Amino acid sequence: MEVSATKRRLLKVIFLGDSGVGKTSLMNRYVYKKFCLQYKATIGADFMTKELQIDDQLVTLQVWDTAGQERFQSLGAAFYRGADCCVFVYDVNVVKSFESLSSWHEEFLKQAGPADPKAFPFLLLGNKIDVDNGCSRAVSEKRARQWCNSRGNMPYFETSAKEDYNVNEAFLCIAKAALTNEEEQDHYFESISDSVSEVEAGGGGGSGGGGGCAC
Repeated sequence: MEVSATKRRLLKVIFLGDSGVGKTSLMNRYVYKKFCLQYKATIGADFMTKELQIDDQLVTLQVWDTAGQERFQSLGAAFYRGADCCVFVYDVNVVKSFESLSSWHEEFLKQAGPADPKAFPFLLLGNKIDVDNGCSRAVSEKRARQWCNSRGNMPYFETSAKEDYNVNEAFLCIAKAALTNEEEQDHYFESISDSVSEVEAGGGGGSGGGGGCAC
């Protein structure tokens, strides 16, 4: 009955993490259902899109991939602006990639400047759990979950782009988190708009109107 009125939502998701942790591979596995053994570093930033349906809501997921090299780490506010969710990725076999997560988290908060950093949806993916049947693992699941818990109980998934393990489950969680965030932002701006309309309708004078719009 309400299909014609359904609004397709565009959700912007940013992937952050060191070079080589598998950000591009995870995206390719989810969007194109493929995995390539040949590694090609992402230069700057790129994005892929995937359409899906969450309950009765049509969603276009726009997933942004970044180069993890240090010289590309500060991509500027324009890259981060409008993000509905941020996903951190590390390689469970490389300690340095895990230790870099705090820097990526700080970089996002600095550049994106979310209105409520504690409420903004973040997720963590521990990738490449297939390597050497887990014998090369250097970061335990417990350590990763402790990191997540210290940052507001961030959802955590262990994944393998090569083996297609937990990839769809992780992206579904990402999409739902992004959708919830965008809907909350819509409600926030609608409430502001309603408040401004009430002030204007009341004819509260120039100073009153100005005060209502100061936010």
